[in-house]
Amino acid sequence: MPDTRITEDFLGFGLGLRTDHFEYILQHQPDIDWFEVLSENYLVAGGKPRYYLEAIAEQYPVVMHGVSMSIGSTDPLDMDYLKALKKLSNDIQPKWISDHICWTSLHGVNSHDLLPLPYTEETVNHVAQRVRQVQDVLGRRILLENVSSYLSYQDSTMDEWDFLSQVAEAADCLILLDINNIYVSARNHHFNPLDYLNKIDPRRVQQFHLAGHSDYGDYVIDTHDHDITPSVWTLYQAALERFGAVSTMIERDANIPQFPALYNELLEAKNIAQLTLPDHPALARSHFGTRTLSETSKLASASPHHDSPQKIRG
Repeated sequence: MPDTRITEDFLGFGLGLRTDHFEYILQHQPDIDWFEVLSENYLVAGGKPRYYLEAIAEQYPVVMHGVSMSIGSTDPLDMDYLKALKKLSNDIQPKWISDHICWTSLHGVNSHDLLPLPYTEETVNHVAQRVRQVQDVLGRRILLENVSSYLSYQDSTMDEWDFLSQVAEAADCLILLDINNIYVSARNHHFNPLDYLNKIDPRRVQQFHLAGHSDYGDYVIDTHDHDITPSVWTLYQAALERFGAVSTMIERDANIPQFPALYNELLEAKNIAQLTLPDHPALARSHFGTRTLSETSKLASASPHHDSPQKIRG
């Protein structure tokens, strides 16, 4: 396999843009490399959300991340949604657009959940064909994100990582690899998360997600309402070793802390990347964390230090 990337340039280290932090970002202009915006929150022109988004997008690179494409559904693609998505893309000029490899709707009823698919050749063909349609409408490649899952289908004939890889290859799309989701699914379905990483084509991995989860012992739920756990940091380190420097961001959707606390957590991601990939030229392009020591200390003091991960043994 030729080692030639087809992905966009490394953006650095980013955060999910949340309403709680609008004013802080515009007032303090933190040295975050980029922000990820939830597409559905900004599809209607005008209003305060669009005002803040446009103001922030003038100062920072942004990417768009959606939850409503329902790319695996048997319902027809929602062309009104795709047109609104393209209009937003034209307005804010994101670096890329992503959604999830899942289904969310049936007979026009939205479940408001990211539901897993059966991993079969038929589903690969179905999803790939729909991805190609979406990319034709948007005029660009999209990224598909792996979801966390809590059930499996008896009809599945392949592993999740093979399914994701085959869809990406057949549709000629890119991959948003959610490290936390891999960990959650590995715990729930009892597989080795390193097997997942090792079977994904590095040329197609455009972005990493990091997030927290809720651990109930026998099962794990992807909740995005906790700090990133040591186990996920360790898996992130393994992902860096496998894929190199990949644009990385942290998602936090509930129990959202003050901005400086998330800044400090993102610093841990950059620290791990620098330790794992010393002297990597792409990392040197990141402006995140380049404040003076006193400024960085103020931000870092807002949340506790995370222990560095132990190296995974696969």
